[in-house]
Amino acid sequence: MVPVPCPSHGHLAGSAREYLCAHSTCSGLRPSEEVVVDIRWGVAPLERQYRDDVAPRQAGDVKGGFMSELEYQFFVGVDWGSETHVVCVLDRERRRIAERSVPHTGMALNDLADELMTLAPSEPGLIAVAIEVPRGAIVDTLLERGIHVFSLNPKQLDRFRDRHTVAGAKDDRRDAFVLADSLRTDRPAFRRVQPDHPRVVELRELSRVEDDLGQELRRLSNRLREQLHRFFPQILTLCPAADDPWFWALLDRVPTPAHTQRLPAKTVAAVLKVYRVRRFAVATIRETLQTPALHVAPGTVEAASAHIALLLPRLRLLHEQRTTVATRIEALLEELSTEEVPGEHRDATILRSLPGVGRVVAATVLAEAARPLAERDYQTLRAHGGIAPVTRKSGKTLSVSMRYACNPRLRNAFYHWARTSVQNDPHCRAHYDRLRSQGHGHARALRGVADRSLGVLIAMLTSRTLYDPERRREIAA
Repeated sequence: MVPVPCPSHGHLAGSAREYLCAHSTCSGLRPSEEVVVDIRWGVAPLERQYRDDVAPRQAGDVKGGFMSELEYQFFVGVDWGSETHVVCVLDRERRRIAERSVPHTGMALNDLADELMTLAPSEPGLIAVAIEVPRGAIVDTLLERGIHVFSLNPKQLDRFRDRHTVAGAKDDRRDAFVLADSLRTDRPAFRRVQPDHPRVVELRELSRVEDDLGQELRRLSNRLREQLHRFFPQILTLCPAADDPWFWALLDRVPTPAHTQRLPAKTVAAVLKVYRVRRFAVATIRETLQTPALHVAPGTVEAASAHIALLLPRLRLLHEQRTTVATRIEALLEELSTEEVPGEHRDATILRSLPGVGRVVAATVLAEAARPLAERDYQTLRAHGGIAPVTRKSGKTLSVSMRYACNPRLRNAFYHWARTSVQNDPHCRAHYDRLRSQGHGHARALRGVADRSLGVLIAMLTSRTLYDPERRREIAA
């Protein structure tokens, strides 16, 4: 970071004076205006169609908790890049202290953190950093030094950029300046980044890997099914999705219809025994496989069989990896559920006590919504999961629509949580039926059930109690 000395900042002691410069704003950037903006993440007065008893946020409540009394002395904007980050440093009077590009290397990021620390050697908490991406090496490096890091949604950054230019100009230097200046004037719009527990970080990665493996497994299973449909459709009646390990083992024994004519009964019985399949009898499988085959062009069977021979090992590998990941996720959930203080329940234990919450839902919610859960932030949780509707009101026009700007993995978890709880919990079923009787669709009713379940979850987390259906029945009565 190249400093420009300035005699007007002589009141600052130490090495911080070196980094102050006489430049105020760069060409094309107008001074910021005194604008008071109260931006809440997914919260609007009319967004209570699902629950009418939601208490409004208290004064001063901002993203990441209540606004601290600490006044920051330096504001740093970081325009994140895959290879190079652009950094801009401002003081409280909006004077540009320094600006530079930082390569995405370990040494360069450490040097950046050291240079920022010289601004406030004894109080790193006086430095506030604004960035769009709330994770990564640069965020971890700054948090390790005790510097406060705040994240901002890219769409909000785009709106803040319009404050400084109406021509639509955009570059990395401007974005870094806008981030720093917006953090100085509109801190409630930012969310304070807090480091997650190492187990939560690992759980998040494994949960996403499990989803990726599931998608790859379904993709390859569909390819296997299409190849079998070309010349061997009768075998698909045993497993229409072609995604079961016992089905793959049977394909190894009978890769083509010609092999079915000399298929021994003991071979089929051995496959069923190894994979513990009891829904089919040996005679039924042999009869199905020996159905007359399709007439196909010469070479079709050989080509499709060669393709299938390449798919089967990949399918088995994905299935094995997915099983390993699922086992590790369950172990992490058990570790997160271990009680540190006797008589006090951990968040994972409380979450898993709710009806409809299994391993996948619990892992996704804990991984994707760790910070809102830790802060007991009901409004942020329902907004991130797409449960809170979007209200648009202008004059006599009022519209309420589904929220699409959310975390898709969290949305899917809430959907399956609500769907399963409706099937297993009478209270959720009664609420679902009530919404359906009012004319709401299936998906809308499930969002209503999920919204109510989130309120129950936050109440349980606050009181550190497990779900008790009897107590809920007493409250309903």
